[in-house]
Amino acid sequence: MARKNLLLGLTGPQLPAGKSAGEGAPQFLHAPHLGVMGTRGAIGAVTRSIEQLKAHSVVDLAPDLIDASFVSDRLKGSEEHHRALVESIRTHGQQVPVLVRPHPEKEGRYQIAYGRRRLLAVTELGRLIRAIVKPLSDEQLVVAQGQENSARKDLSFIEKALFAARLEQSGYSRETIMAALSVDKTGLSRLITAAVKIPQDIIEAIGPAPAIGRDRWIDLSTRLERPGALAKARALVGAEAFETLDSDVRFNRVFAAVALKIAKTTRPTLWKADDGAKVARIKDDEQTLALTIDKKVAGEFAAYLLQTLPDIYAAFKRNAPRHSQPEPRKD
Repeated sequence: MARKNLLLGLTGPQLPAGKSAGEGAPQFLHAPHLGVMGTRGAIGAVTRSIEQLKAHSVVDLAPDLIDASFVSDRLKGSEEHHRALVESIRTHGQQVPVLVRPHPEKEGRYQIAYGRRRLLAVTELGRLIRAIVKPLSDEQLVVAQGQENSARKDLSFIEKALFAARLEQSGYSRETIMAALSVDKTGLSRLITAAVKIPQDIIEAIGPAPAIGRDRWIDLSTRLERPGALAKARALVGAEAFETLDSDVRFNRVFAAVALKIAKTTRPTLWKADDGAKVARIKDDEQTLALTIDKKVAGEFAAYLLQTLPDIYAAFKRNAPRHSQPEPRKD
């Protein structure tokens, strides 16, 4: 009985009848400043078990004790979604805890793994945040951070792409990143390609664009490689009215602005000789001049034109003003 009482004292007050952890249970805070009395034997085993309980308990923390993750997985969300979350927590309380770890560099502080939007909402409401405190290595943190958002299908394609690219830039292996985002090698390659090929200022200006999938983001990256496209996109996103648009609408505006402009086609015109023969059709637009000769009508003329074309061009260069001569192409 004495031993039973000792264990009861070490683990804290007994739970009220019918209550489980989180329902009137004692709240344990991670306390690295507390000394561990013995690491061997029965007392050591009990102490280690208590430390594990503390590390996985749902606790109430002051929001200002929690710092951001060292790698961001989100773009700026809409004010409308934030307001909806604030009102939901105001009315119903915080239903899902966030996950934090004891800060690896700052005593008494924590670092968030996931639940950043809940943290912002609770902070605005001036309440304590319900959190699971769990010791995590850097690698474990990014895997937990990615998997939680992937499981909830909460991150948009471009947010996943940025998260993957940032993890790779931080030196994490592709195996770790694949585990964090639950994707295979091909999927990860597409994510990183999209994030790397599209300038970050364009991505941040557009925002998460939750309705826009992989194919259109990759198509956008290709469009932005065309001459002048990037400057056109930056001029558009820099306009004051652009930020007031919905994120998906912002993407579509940029996508349309950098589309390849197809020149209007012109109908060929028929050229007749003095004798009335329908010798050729001429198609003249901004890019090319096409002369099509009907060999059934003027086959000998077609052969003559091909033979004398070098002489015709040479005569043009001799007689044309210097400023009107075409510059040689640099292929």
